[in-house]
Amino acid sequence: MPRLIKLAEPEWSLATLLDAQLDVVALIIERQLASDLPAVNALCRHVERYRGKMLRPTMVLVSGLAASGRSDFGDVLTVGHRTLGAVTELIHMATLVHDDVLDDALVRRRGETANALHGNEMAVMLGDYLISNAFHLCSTIGDPSINLALGAVTNTLCEGELLQLHHRDHLGVDEATYLEIVRRKTASLIGEACRLGGALSGAEARAAEALRSAGEALGIAFQIQDDLLDLVGDEDVVGKSLGRDLDKGKLTLPIILHLGEADGRTRETALRLIEHRNAPALRALLIEHGAVDRSAARARAYVEAAKDHIRVLPDSPARDLMLALADQVITRRF
Repeated sequence: MPRLIKLAEPEWSLATLLDAQLDVVALIIERQLASDLPAVNALCRHVERYRGKMLRPTMVLVSGLAASGRSDFGDVLTVGHRTLGAVTELIHMATLVHDDVLDDALVRRRGETANALHGNEMAVMLGDYLISNAFHLCSTIGDPSINLALGAVTNTLCEGELLQLHHRDHLGVDEATYLEIVRRKTASLIGEACRLGGALSGAEARAAEALRSAGEALGIAFQIQDDLLDLVGDEDVVGKSLGRDLDKGKLTLPIILHLGEADGRTRETALRLIEHRNAPALRALLIEHGAVDRSAARARAYVEAAKDHIRVLPDSPARDLMLALADQVITRRF
């Protein structure tokens, strides 16, 4: 995401700085995962391709810059920011590896998943290895409060996944339950990445909480967009297995909105298509009856809420960049 953003001319130096910082984050991850075992190194090299948009490290870094309120931002970001960015990405990568096992996914970042190549047992242990390394790396920052915060968020991620698994094939899932799942399994880590990034720059409590709220709202919007792409996206563009939500009995927002608003006959049609896992016909039905558009509108509303929180921060080029990144959450196609 950050490497594709188009910025106005005065902001190019900020974009260049972020690119350089993200390169360091990637190097920290590679060094952390290095093992004396060639087999482990091969697995880690494969999973490094999962670092796609680098959203969480980006939000750590941009939040750190925005919290400072400075325009001369050259020395704002520290080793702590970069290490924290690497930690959040390692946690995220671990969830992707485990998600692919749960979803029987075969493609990720236009390549085979770890479970497709090496089986579920290897993939589960690889995800555990990533989590273990995340917290080993986090301890080097030297601030126990960061370990506690990210430990709590990791618990929350697992709770969200367990809640989603509990509701598989449950056709009565409502929007509030869906949003609670999304808040826990996706948005909580993004929100904490933003809060901690700001805290490392000395953000006061109000600014830090605004960053957390902004990140959480963006996380919800990001997941709604991800769910829409799973339903109506192009696998060659998105770069991962699509249609897995329906195959695994996960009701996402377009389906939930449609089932909650459709009349009897239309609802019965949708239920029959869900039961038979008829994704093309269900997709057409949801588009025809406006459920896809209504879901996209929900995502836009969360982006606007995130931008309201971002505007609490001091006016600066970094704050403007955060506002631009917020819009990209729902305009992305991958």
